[in-house]
Amino acid sequence: MKTIGLIGGMSWESSSEYYRILNEEIKLRLGGLHSAQCVLYSVDFEEIEICQRNDEWEKAAQILTGAAHSLEASGADFIIICTNTMHKVADEIQAGIHIPLLHIADVTAQEVISKGIKVIGLLGTKYTMEQDFYKSRLEAQGIKVLIPQETDRVIVNDVIFNELCLGQILEESRANYKRIIQNLIEQGAKGIILGCTEIGLLVKPEDSTVLLFDTTVLHAKEAVNLALK
Repeated sequence: MKTIGLIGGMSWESSSEYYRILNEEIKLRLGGLHSAQCVLYSVDFEEIEICQRNDEWEKAAQILTGAAHSLEASGADFIIICTNTMHKVADEIQAGIHIPLLHIADVTAQEVISKGIKVIGLLGTKYTMEQDFYKSRLEAQGIKVLIPQETDRVIVNDVIFNELCLGQILEESRANYKRIIQNLIEQGAKGIILGCTEIGLLVKPEDSTVLLFDTTVLHAKEAVNLALK
């Protein structure tokens, strides 16, 4: 079994989901008392969020590359970043280490394509929805990406940072997300990417009439595939 290196803490709420899924998948596939062989570097999210807010992406890249160095030195065979947004600096992190980085958008694109879907709705932080670092990797695979209108993007982003990252699951927010998802479906989306690793804590398959692609689950399961390959 290869050792999985996790850059987590962004937020720890979703990082704990990664850890749970990794171990459940290993147990499911190998049986007995098997569990995932992994190392976790959990950063202080406050520091990263300030970098995001102040557009200091280079500083954030340096912090996460340092985390990746620590994981590599600890014996990790490959790295996963346990957040969608910070894949904005994935190329910088990859350039600073000697082991592979498993990109969450590539994993998600493969799953979307496998379902025969060409038009997808994307929910996530404002950075993920509005900037090109994530959408462009999907579009490069021939997938058309739809995002919510501006007022709804604010709602989606605020729920992530002000509620989900703090462990708050509110029914009012679930209702808002369901409405926003339905709007994307009416615009032509044949599936919805939950493009923030916290969204799966709030939105479940029964909240949508089309397929939901939970990036946390997809990323963690593909990490297990790679660990057992």
